[in-house]
Amino acid sequence: MPLPLLVIGVAALAGTAGIGLGFHGGRKMKRANDTLSEAQKRDASNRFHLKVINRKACKSMDSLGNKEMEVLAGFREFSELFERIKNKPEFDDIKIGDVSIPRFDGDKLKTASVGAALLVSGLGGAALGTAGGFAASGATTAAVMALGTASTGTPIAALGGAAATNATLAALGGGSITAGGGGVATGTMVLGAATIGVGLLVGGIVFSITGSVLSNKADKAWEQMQENEASIKRTCNYLDELEKTATRYFDLIERMHILYDKQIAKMRKAVDAHGEGKVEWAAFTEEEKQIVENTVMVVSVLYNMCSVQLVKKSEQNDLNTINADEIQKAQAEAEETLKAMNNQ
Repeated sequence: MPLPLLVIGVAALAGTAGIGLGFHGGRKMKRANDTLSEAQKRDASNRFHLKVINRKACKSMDSLGNKEMEVLAGFREFSELFERIKNKPEFDDIKIGDVSIPRFDGDKLKTASVGAALLVSGLGGAALGTAGGFAASGATTAAVMALGTASTGTPIAALGGAAATNATLAALGGGSITAGGGGVATGTMVLGAATIGVGLLVGGIVFSITGSVLSNKADKAWEQMQENEASIKRTCNYLDELEKTATRYFDLIERMHILYDKQIAKMRKAVDAHGEGKVEWAAFTEEEKQIVENTVMVVSVLYNMCSVQLVKKSEQNDLNTINADEIQKAQAEAEETLKAMNNQ
């Protein structure tokens, strides 16, 4: 073969090979870009889904927290009526069916009522998750803490409104930063009002997910996305169950609160029938005594429900757990009480 033709032939083959390699390289780059794009889309979709589920859970928890504070604040009328009765019995633990309802502490009930009334005034414009955080940690605990002392040495009760709520959050967060605690920021994170709203409710896992950035390398990005997806799915399952638990608990407290309103009206009528001021227990009729005893029972059940810590905080940087045992116990007490009162 003449040399020029050979050169042309070799050049042609080389050109064909070059085109083939270029095509192959281009296809590989396209696959990598497609993989990276898909990983980013799925990760963004997963995060959006998490925020939607989280917001729904926070709203349900907020409704519950606000309701519990409303219930506790409303016990003030009962405390005032109860204190007007002289030489009343101890009202030992109440037995309803297979459920034993412990007797409440009158002084603690009064303290919780005053504290709850203080916090209610500061919850109107509070961040998403604040009231829900009170429910998560136990509304009674938060209400009693509201009558404590802020890190500045000022009684929280003297602050009022949002300032009192923030001081309570700081106390629940471990105290002020200067005192070695986490301050309001940690308090709100612990209770559920920081970042996307579920510090206590979820634990550190949400923050690690929302704070991560996918790699710009396709294979690494896909691996990261899959890890995030598994964590987000687990977190969403938890939040979904928490939302359902909070909704059921709210509905039951609402039913008990309606019963309480009916009973407190009867108790007020029974006490006022004996005039103003103090009245001897012995002066009550058997029917009036039964009304007082029934009201005590309802108050005990509601107080215990508000005392339940809905979420048990994880000791490690992991999802927390729903306090199923205590919740079920409180629900059983409420259901038995409602059944007993409806049968009277």
